[in-house]
Amino acid sequence: RAGLQRVYAKHFLVSGNEIGRAPPTFADASIAAKAVLDSGFDFETGTIVFNKFKSVVSYETSKLQILPLEAIKAKEALNTYDSVDDDVLQSYSEYSLAQLIYYAMKESATSEQSSRMTAMDGASKNAGRNDRQA
Repeated sequence: RAGLQRVYAKHFLVSGNEIGRAPPTFADASIAAKAVLDSGFDFETGTIVFNKFKSVVSYETSKLQILPLEAIKAKEALNTYDSVDDDVLQSYSEYSLAQLIYYAMKESATSEQSSRMTAMDGASKNAGRNDRQA
C-alpha cells in the first residue's frame, strides 16, 4: 500500500488499516463506505480494484464501478418505478456502495486464503521430499 500511495497518492480517496486481519463483515464494509461518503469528494465515477477468486490456484484482478447519486438519478431504468424520492435514492446509493465494498472484500479474502492454502500445501510437499532425501 505504501508504494502505491507514494506514486499514486492523488488517486486515493481513503485508505484503511487493519483490514483483512479478520474475516470481512458487512459492518467493516459499511465503515469503509461511510469514510468514502464522508470525505466530501465529488466524483463522476469511481473504481474498486480487488482480487477475484477464480480457482484454488488462481485469481484475477477485477474492477467494480461506483456510481455517485447523480449518476444513479440519471439512469433511464429509474423511470420504470412509479415513485422514487431523493431519500430512497440516497439510501440506495449508500447501501450499494457498502455492498460493492463488501463483495470486493469477500472476494479478496477468498483469494488470499486460497493462495495461503496453496503455498502451505507446496511447503508441506517440499518438506516431505526433504525428509525422504535426508
